[in-house]
Amino acid sequence: MLKKEIKRNYPIDWKEYTFDTLFDFDGGLPVSRANLSNKGICYLHYGDIHKLKENYIDVERDADIIPKYDVPLENLSENYILNDGDIAFADASEDYEGIGKSVVVLNKGNIPFISGLHVIVARDKTDLLNREFKRFFLSNWNIRKQMKRIATGISVLGINRPNLRKIDAVLPPLKEQQKIASILSTWDKAIELKEKLIEQKKEQKKGLIQNLLTGEVRLPGFDGDWMKKKIGDCIIESREIATDPILEKRLTVRLNLKGIEQREVNPIEKVGATTQYVRKAGQFIYGKQNLHKGAFGLIPEKFDGYQTSSDIPSFNFKRGIDSKWFFYYMSREGFYRNLERISTGTGSKRINPKDLYILNIKVPGINEQREIANVLSTIDKELELLNKELNNIKHQKKGLMQLLLTGKVRVKA
Repeated sequence: MLKKEIKRNYPIDWKEYTFDTLFDFDGGLPVSRANLSNKGICYLHYGDIHKLKENYIDVERDADIIPKYDVPLENLSENYILNDGDIAFADASEDYEGIGKSVVVLNKGNIPFISGLHVIVARDKTDLLNREFKRFFLSNWNIRKQMKRIATGISVLGINRPNLRKIDAVLPPLKEQQKIASILSTWDKAIELKEKLIEQKKEQKKGLIQNLLTGEVRLPGFDGDWMKKKIGDCIIESREIATDPILEKRLTVRLNLKGIEQREVNPIEKVGATTQYVRKAGQFIYGKQNLHKGAFGLIPEKFDGYQTSSDIPSFNFKRGIDSKWFFYYMSREGFYRNLERISTGTGSKRINPKDLYILNIKVPGINEQREIANVLSTIDKELELLNKELNNIKHQKKGLMQLLLTGKVRVKA
């Protein structure tokens, strides 16, 4: 039972129930990812629960992309078959945020669907829960707190059926559940729409990058031939040694074009253990081990004067090269992933500047470079704005959801 002071936070007409009262629990059929394919019966692996952005899985909609297990249906226990309205929990997580991650199964067509490895299934014992409300009520801060409390383990955190049965939930009347679910579903649709706009904008950018940076499409007013140059004709490594190494001013480069950020200080690291080099705003910088994985970028103003070792070299631009144009040229996925072929060394291979320098590229005149960079920068600004809007919608929904799920804000049913 919930503590009295917590129960008092809910409206008096809301009722408290244990999960044991609400649900029967079953486990899943343990099948490794290696034994799944695109043939057979739809199969829900706990890893796919963690990957889903949505709080539900629509079997009919997603049947073609859900992994399959090739087994005769008659060989399976009914306990392994997921039905419409079941809640599927991942019983293992590598972090606290993923503890008890769950999805509601939408399966009105009764398509055979197997609960899988590390999956716990909660099936209705009663009619106390609205089907759509199930998608949201587990996000209640009090239920999340209980989920984290029952988790066990060190490197991998787990939940089990006996502990799940002990969790308490305070539920509004069914009609209010339905209204709450309807309101929150509207917010989900707004989020989904914004995410689609972002994906469309990304595809537009990808097409522009491919066309403008290869010369397949030319901007109005430009028709001259592009010059064949080596990358070494465009950039030159900066080797300014830091005379005052500072642990708190170290940089790292994130994978997948995620940019440059301040590196966390390693508690056992000592100042002066390795030579550090001064990095300047506007320089091109990359990680030698991960250039082919998108670990590169332009150093932002806020990191001017920061430092890295020689494993993360930085470069000044030679005359006639626009820094943003060069970054966009490098950011074509097909281009940078192909750079793995020039990595050298044993063990952890690296892409050294001397090997990068000799690669041939085609370079337009400086004015065309700038115009191309301006077009792509505009797209990036639009993407940044869309992402801010998306984050705002998610933040607003999160706040509203807690108010609705705790009865701080009531809705007329």
